[in-house]
Amino acid sequence: SESVRMASLIDDLLLLARLDEGRPLARESVDLGVLGIDAAAGARAVAPDRVVTADVAEGVTVDGDEDRLRQVVGNLVGNALVHTPAGTPVSVRVHNGGALAVVEVHDDGPGMPPDVADRAFERFSRADASRSRDAGGSGLGLAIVRAIVVAHGGEVVLQSAPGAGTTVRVEL
Repeated sequence: SESVRMASLIDDLLLLARLDEGRPLARESVDLGVLGIDAAAGARAVAPDRVVTADVAEGVTVDGDEDRLRQVVGNLVGNALVHTPAGTPVSVRVHNGGALAVVEVHDDGPGMPPDVADRAFERFSRADASRSRDAGGSGLGLAIVRAIVVAHGGEVVLQSAPGAGTTVRVEL
């Protein structure tokens, strides 16, 4: 299990290094609605105690790297599952926002204090520094999300407050 964890960490670091170098991503038409539906279905499979919904508009497509964009949505939904209490609802919404394609992942969890939210996209950032690696990740998930979104010419914004849940909005 330790070698699997290390391999995953190395893969994440290599992806970040490639994105930092500005290596081009694959480009094809990607239906973000399909990615949202798939991420919600995957979350329900691994967390059957959760209500995970997907509200997707038809025809929300972008020119991008499907595997990397799938990783973005998967990381966001995965974070919502890991960082909220059991039973907390999670929603994935995909829609057009003017000239932008928008993916939003929202949870009704406890939210984050402002200092944690401010550094959420930093590499190796963890909401709870006392958590073991067995219970948490490497702290690279949201850094990878931001790097992939930026490589696609987009922006990612996190809105959270204690008691108000968390929403991560990706605009492409």
